[in-house]
Amino acid sequence: MRTAQTILTVIQERGKQKLPLERVYKLLFNRDLYLQAYAKLYSNNGAMTKGVTSETVDSMSIQKIDKIIAALRDEKYQWIAVKRVYIPKKNGKKRPLGLPTWSDKLLQEVIRMILEAYYEPQFSEHSHGFRPNRGCHTALSEIQTWKGTKWFVEGDISKYFDTIDHDVLIKILGKSFHDGRFIRLIGNVLKAGYMENWRFNKTMSGTPQGGIVSPILANIYLNEFDNWVEKVLLSKYNIGKRKRANPEYSRMNARIAECYKNGDIEAARKLKIERRNMSSVDTHDKSYRRLRYVRYADDFILGFTGPKSEAEEIKAEIGKFLNAELKLELSAEKTLITNAGTKAARFLNYEIKVQNADDYINNGRRTANGVIGLFVPKDVIDTKCAKYMRKGKAIHRGELLHDDDFSIVAKYQSEYRGVVQYYILAQNLCWLSKLHWIMESSLLKMLAFKHRSTMLKMKEKYQTETVDKRTGKTLKCFQVVVEREGKRPLVAQWGGISLSYQRHAVIEDTPYQVRGGRTELLKRLLADKCELCGSTENIEVHHIRKLADLKVKGRKEKSAWAQIMATRNRKTLVVCRKCHNKIHYGEKENLK
Repeated sequence: MRTAQTILTVIQERGKQKLPLERVYKLLFNRDLYLQAYAKLYSNNGAMTKGVTSETVDSMSIQKIDKIIAALRDEKYQWIAVKRVYIPKKNGKKRPLGLPTWSDKLLQEVIRMILEAYYEPQFSEHSHGFRPNRGCHTALSEIQTWKGTKWFVEGDISKYFDTIDHDVLIKILGKSFHDGRFIRLIGNVLKAGYMENWRFNKTMSGTPQGGIVSPILANIYLNEFDNWVEKVLLSKYNIGKRKRANPEYSRMNARIAECYKNGDIEAARKLKIERRNMSSVDTHDKSYRRLRYVRYADDFILGFTGPKSEAEEIKAEIGKFLNAELKLELSAEKTLITNAGTKAARFLNYEIKVQNADDYINNGRRTANGVIGLFVPKDVIDTKCAKYMRKGKAIHRGELLHDDDFSIVAKYQSEYRGVVQYYILAQNLCWLSKLHWIMESSLLKMLAFKHRSTMLKMKEKYQTETVDKRTGKTLKCFQVVVEREGKRPLVAQWGGISLSYQRHAVIEDTPYQVRGGRTELLKRLLADKCELCGSTENIEVHHIRKLADLKVKGRKEKSAWAQIMATRNRKTLVVCRKCHNKIHYGEKENLK
C-alpha cells in the first residue's frame, strides 16, 4: 500500500504540470490517507463538536476507517446533512455555519488533501485566502507595493458561500478530474442538505461554511475569476513601461542646475521648494496604465492608475464576468470606487491610503510620494476598547471573577496580543496604546476587585520589566509566576509588546508541503494495544476536549486513566472498547 506522502507527491507533480487526473476515486481506499487526515483533525476543538448525530472524534479506530472505505468501495457512502448553527457578524447579522459529523469530516479532509495537492501549484499568486503560507498579512504586503495608485476598486461578492453554483463548480472540477465517481462524491456532499431546528433542508447552491472541504472548493471556484483577471483585465489595463516625463518638471531641474552653476544657492533652494508642488511625470499620460489585483476569499481589491471612467469600466467588466460565467453577484453596498488620493479604501479591516508628498515632509525633504500606507481604522480601536469599558471608563469583567490571577492575566494578554499581531503592518500601530491603557486599567480593576484591594497595590505586586524580542527594547509589564515542583515555573505576562511600526509581516503559517511520517498518536493507535489493560481487541481512542476536563469537581483524586493522561500531558488514550465504556460510564473497576 502506497503511503499518503507518495500519493500526494504524485498528485502535486501532476498539478504543477496541469495534467488531468484519472482513477482518483480509488485513492480514497488508501487507509494511510485517513490516518494523516485524523492526525490533522483530532487536535482541533471542533473535533469534539457534534453534528446531527452524537458521533465525534472520541472512539476513533482503524475499524471506523475501514468501514468508510468499505462503503466507498460499494459506492454506498451516504453524506449526512450538516447541523446548521448561527454565529454573530460584526454588522449585527448572523452567519450560518454547518457542522458535519465526524466520519464526514474525516472523508472531507482526505478529499481536501487531494484537491489541495493538485490545485495549490496552480492557484494565482494574487490569491491569499485559505491557503498555506498565505493570509491577510501577505495580501496586505502585496498591496504595499502599489505605488502611484489613483483609484481603488473595492470588491465584495454578495453571499458568496451561499450562492456558489453546483453545476458550474462540478464543471470546473471535471476539467481536471476525469473520474465520474470522484466528481459524483463531491457533488453529493454539496447536496447533502442541512438540519435546522430538526428540519431537513435541501441545499440547491453554495458550500456549507464550516465544512472541511468548503474553503478549497471556494478557492477552486474563484480561481476562474483570478485567471480571467490576470489574462484579460491585467493585460488590457497594463500599458507602457513608465509615465512620460513632465516637461515643466524637467525645465525646473534645468533652472535649478543653472542656479547652482552660477553660485546662486538661495535661488536654487527656493526653486526646489517650488518643485515639490510638481509631479516628475505626466499624470495624464494616456499611453500609461497600471492595474493591480489582490483577493482574499470573496473580498478583492484592485489598484488602478488611470482615469476614473476606466475604473468604472473595470468594475462593470468584473460584474459582467462574475454574473455570466460564475453566476455570482457583486455586493452593491460594498463594491466601491475610491479616490486613492483623497479617501482611504477598506480591505481586511485595514485602511489603505496613498500618501502624498505634501502630507509627509520631514526636514524639508519629501518622505512619501504615492506610497501605499496601511492604517488601523479609528472605529476598530473604539470597538475593541468598548469591550473593557462602561460609561466611558475602564471596568472589571465579572465573568472572570472566579478565575485565578494567572488565568486572568493570560486572558487579557492573549486578547491584546491578537489585536497587535494582526495590525502589525499598520503605520499608526502606536494608536493601539489607547487600547493598551484601557485594557491595563480594566485588568488592574479586575485584580483589585477580586482581592478587595487597590489598583496601585496590584500594580506594585506584579509589575516588572521584559525585553521585546522583535525590537530589543526594555518594556514594563505585569507577570504572574506559578512555581511548580521539579518543573519550570509557569509565567503569565501582560504587556511587554512593542507598538513600533513593522513594515514586513512575519508569516507564522507553515508552508505547503506533503507531510510524511507518523505522529505519536498514530503510532500508538497502530500498535493495536490497550494502554490500560493490554487487550488487543476492538482498539479505539478516548479523546477529551481539554486537560482541564480531567479534574472532576468535588473529587480530589483522579481515576487511574485520568492520572495516565495527566502524567503524559495528552488529551488522548488508546484503549479497548471494554475499558472505554468503563471510562465513560464511570465504573469503579481498577483500570490498569
